[in-house]
Amino acid sequence: MSTVLYRFTRDLRLDDHAGLAAAAAQGSVVPVLIVDKPLERRLAASAKRAAFYCGAVAALDAALRERGTSLIVRRGPAAPTIKGLARECGAKTIAWSASFDRAGIDEDQRLQSQLEEAGLRAIVVQDAPAITPEETTAARPSAGEGYRAFVPYHDLWRELEPPSYEVPLLLSFAKCDAPTLILPKPADFGSGEAHMAAGAAEAQKTFDEFLLGSATQYAFALSVPADDRTSHLAADLSFGTIAARTIVRMVRSRIEDPFLLAEERSSLKLFLRSIALRDFFLQLSWYNPQTDRAPLQDKMRKFTFSSSHSQLDAWRDGRTGYPLVDAGIRQLHATGWMHPRVRAIAASFLCFDLGVDWRVGLAEWEHYLIEDEPALAIGNWQWIAGVGADLAAYPRIYNPRKQARRFDPNGVYAKTWISELAHVPSGAVGMPRLPTSQTELPLFAENEYARPILDHEVAAREFLKRYQDFISHS
Repeated sequence: MSTVLYRFTRDLRLDDHAGLAAAAAQGSVVPVLIVDKPLERRLAASAKRAAFYCGAVAALDAALRERGTSLIVRRGPAAPTIKGLARECGAKTIAWSASFDRAGIDEDQRLQSQLEEAGLRAIVVQDAPAITPEETTAARPSAGEGYRAFVPYHDLWRELEPPSYEVPLLLSFAKCDAPTLILPKPADFGSGEAHMAAGAAEAQKTFDEFLLGSATQYAFALSVPADDRTSHLAADLSFGTIAARTIVRMVRSRIEDPFLLAEERSSLKLFLRSIALRDFFLQLSWYNPQTDRAPLQDKMRKFTFSSSHSQLDAWRDGRTGYPLVDAGIRQLHATGWMHPRVRAIAASFLCFDLGVDWRVGLAEWEHYLIEDEPALAIGNWQWIAGVGADLAAYPRIYNPRKQARRFDPNGVYAKTWISELAHVPSGAVGMPRLPTSQTELPLFAENEYARPILDHEVAAREFLKRYQDFISHS
C-alpha cells in the first residue's frame, strides 16, 4: 500500500476521526505533528491553552505507541516541512483536518496549493462539526450557501444523523525512520504551567461521567453559575480530543431511555442544542470567513463601537463593581474557563455598558481561554454584540444586577471568585452600591470590593438610544 502522511492539528485523538479515516483509505499512515508559527502564536496567547495542548499531544503519542507507532514531530513552516518529510517517508498523499476560521481556511488553501504544485495529493477533511457544512447545505430544499439564522438550521440539524468514522479494522501505520523532535512542552510556548491531564481518554471519561450524571440537570446548571455541572468539554472539542459526532450519538441514545423524567429528557435536548449551536457557528464562519474582521450583518458595519473606555481595565481585571461580571472574569483568569451564562453577561457589559467593540473582548479572552476555536469565539461575540447571526430587533442587553438576583441570589458564585466579598452577607452580594455623595467609612477598607464603575440603567438607555438613532437613519 502507499504511504500517507496524516498531520494532526485540532483533532488530537484516534477514535471517530474523519480525517484519519480518509487517510487510512489511501494507504498506511505516518502520524505527523508540525509546530509552525500560526500554531505557536495560538498557544503562546494562553499559558493554560499551551499546557492543555501539550498534555493532549502527549496522550495522543502514548495512544499511538500502544499501536506500534508514534508521532513524528517537526518544527518549521508547514509546506516545506511536510514536503521534506514526504520525501523521507516516500509518501505521495498528505491529509489533515480543515480549519473553520478565516486564518485557518486561508492557511489550508495555501498549503494545499503548495503541496499539489509539488506533485503531492492533499486531502482536507471536515472533522470538527457533528454535522458538516456540506451536509446541512446539501439538505437544504433551495440553493444557497449556509445558514445565517439558527432556528431553521437547528430544525434541520435535529433531523440529520452524524456519520461514524471509527478507526477501520484495516488501519495500518507505515514504517518511517525519519528523525523526530521531542514532544512539545508548555515552556516552548512561554507557558509556566505544567502539563494538564488531557487527551482522548480524559475527554471520554469527562463526557461519560457527565452523560450518566449531570447531563440530566443541564438545564438547571446552565442557568446557575454556582452549580458547576455543565459538561466542561469546550477545550476537548476545540482540540478534537473527543468528536462532536460521538457526543451527539451518545446523547441521542441516552434520550431514548424510557425511564427518564420529562425534565431530564429536556435537559439532554438542551445540551444537544448547544452542540448544534457550535456546529452552526462553525458553518457560519466556513461560509462567511470575513466575520473575523467585520460584522455578519451588513447594516451593522457602519455602527461604531469604541476601541477603548476609561473603565476598560476595570472590566479586564474583574473590578467593575458588578459581582456576576467580576466573578466571571476572575474565574476565567484562574481556570481558563467561564460559566456559559456569565460569559454572555460579561460580554454584554463590555459591548453595551462600556460601548466597547466586541473584537476587544475577543482579543482579551484569547489570553486566558483554554479552548481554541476562533470561529466559535467570533460567532458568539458577534451574537452577543448584536452584529452577527442573532436576528433580534434590539440588542440583548443583560442587566447584571437582575441576572445576579435571578441566577446567583445568595452570591455563592460571586463569593467563590471575589475574595473581597467573603465577609458580605449572602443576600447582599448581588446588590452593588451605586456611587453616592454621602461619606462612608468602610469596615474593610484594605480589601473593599469595588464600587460600580457606572450606572447600568443609564448606560443601557444611552446605548439603546444611539442604536435606535442609527437604525432609523440607516
